[in-house]
Amino acid sequence: MADSLTFEGVVFRYPDTAEPALRELTVSIPGGCKTAVIGHNGSGKSTFFLHAVGILRPQQGRVLQAGIPVSYAKKDLAALRRNVGLVLQDPEQQLILNTPGEDISFGLRGMGMNEAAIKTRCLEMLDLLKLEELKDKPIHQLSLGQKKRTALAGVLAMKPELLLLDEPTSYLDPLSEAQLLAGLESVHKQGTTIVMATHDMNLAYSWADWVIVLDHGACLAAGTPEAVFSGRGGLRALGLELPLIADLWYSLPARYTEGRSVPRSAEAFKTMLNQLLVERTEIPEYGMK
Repeated sequence: MADSLTFEGVVFRYPDTAEPALRELTVSIPGGCKTAVIGHNGSGKSTFFLHAVGILRPQQGRVLQAGIPVSYAKKDLAALRRNVGLVLQDPEQQLILNTPGEDISFGLRGMGMNEAAIKTRCLEMLDLLKLEELKDKPIHQLSLGQKKRTALAGVLAMKPELLLLDEPTSYLDPLSEAQLLAGLESVHKQGTTIVMATHDMNLAYSWADWVIVLDHGACLAAGTPEAVFSGRGGLRALGLELPLIADLWYSLPARYTEGRSVPRSAEAFKTMLNQLLVERTEIPEYGMK
């Protein structure tokens, strides 16, 4: 599948800073995939996202959407932001109106959609993210997880082709995280490309199809989770913890892992260990048959 978004040699430096936030960044987001963007604080993840929706503009290099250079004319930026949706880390920065139902409808009215279509689309988003019972509840009474799902629903209502999420699961309890990820899975199955910036290495490893590692505004590595997390020393040198499952897997002697698929979840890892134990009990040197 074609790349959804491409950065070619993008350089960006914030005013009064010595070092650039993006340092000749060259990287592509594969279309149709779930991509995790990882890196330490200050690696350029948020700046990367702000360029993706045209809030920031490269000082050098260029950004392409679906192979076409991004235009920064007002009309073209409005079209870009309908196709590329951004959900911020702090939902308070994104929620505008008083209730989830009102907030989800806000962007649709800005698009000029008629009221009947707005109602249908809002109900669809409320159902998708399990917010039906909260649609008339004041925003300030919602939990953090409910606010994050409301912000996500408002962006999804615009039907973007590419969805960007900045630390969507941070500070969420396990239930809230599961609810949010379930909604994302449904959206992805409908064809939306999803990119998630996260510090949660376990989530990046189990969730993503593709992983991008940023360091000081440059792309240090990009590939499948199995490929990226097999380079344990390089990631630790960046101050990134390895996913627990990957760390355990690559710590096993090669004679046990050779020829086996790399597990991406706790269940897959336990299944592999059970198979290994069965195989070992059948080896004569252990005195068992």
